[in-house]
Amino acid sequence: MSGEVLFERRGAVGLVTLNRPQALNAITLDMARALDRTLDAWETDAGVAAVLIRGAGGKAFAAGGDIRRLFAAMSDPEDDYPTVFFAEEYALNRKIKHYPKPYVALYNGIVMGGGVGVSVHGSHRIATDRTVFAMPETGIGFFPDVGGAYFLPRLKDGLGAYMALTGGRLDGGDCVAEGLADAYLPVERTDDLIRSLAETGDVASAIAAVATPAPEGRLAADRPAIARCFDKARLAEVIAALEAEGTEWAAKQLQAIRSKSPLAVAVSWEQMRRGALSDFDACLKLEYRLALASCDIGDFREGVRALIVDKDNAPMWRHARIEDVEAEDVLRCFAPPPVGDLAFTD
Repeated sequence: MSGEVLFERRGAVGLVTLNRPQALNAITLDMARALDRTLDAWETDAGVAAVLIRGAGGKAFAAGGDIRRLFAAMSDPEDDYPTVFFAEEYALNRKIKHYPKPYVALYNGIVMGGGVGVSVHGSHRIATDRTVFAMPETGIGFFPDVGGAYFLPRLKDGLGAYMALTGGRLDGGDCVAEGLADAYLPVERTDDLIRSLAETGDVASAIAAVATPAPEGRLAADRPAIARCFDKARLAEVIAALEAEGTEWAAKQLQAIRSKSPLAVAVSWEQMRRGALSDFDACLKLEYRLALASCDIGDFREGVRALIVDKDNAPMWRHARIEDVEAEDVLRCFAPPPVGDLAFTD
């Protein structure tokens, strides 16, 4: 893992740099373990007033998890990597959410999947002019995990469902407007933020000194349509609303949804429904069930093969259409896994 994640004490701040720019800083199990250990050490270090996490390379904060390693494991029934990876990743997400010191996440570029998990649950989330925030997992036969069951249903006016089903992207202005970021700054001011944090350890004043008003987000003009079409009680109602909308925008959303794994779309909808009624720990336990089921069922492996490994962009999903997915197909994914449910040690 040498060099894949860097830790530095810079004055009063503990600085974390995700350092796999060639892989868009995708998070490996070793990286997650190193971050977990370091957060434990900094929690009891009186010299660390706050933690700041960023990505190296300028293009991405972190564009997900180590999908290729998961793909290899899904090809070997004796490989228990998924059970270990997801358990430790979700435990890290939980640690970040409950971390007793300020945890500042700098959205300096692409923030997707596993990158969302080590950022959005922090106490201070900073969007920039380069932020691209999304949960595109249904496109590879998976679902929006790393706490997506918790934070997505709590977004307003159908936005969480829109993100989960279409993989739609938000920019920095959207993140601030929708409560996924707490402040906005031009990316060239990030060094000023780190310098101020290092000198004072005062997170609120350091952010206030460099933050600027967030611009209108790229989704702003579409928000009324998102609310009309995605703020629904049932998945079938979303599809019907998009069909009835009759606009180019609605047609694009329908095309996006229907291009993804029908089972993953249906599972994600049920995940959102259950997550809206659950606390954070329960959401992570639910996602652990879904993650291991996804590795066993086949659409996840096929999606990774088609879009990431072979790149033929022609996945052969288990179901031809969303309408072909039976309730039993979805409920099976929510059953306890053979290894048992996720348990937390504290």
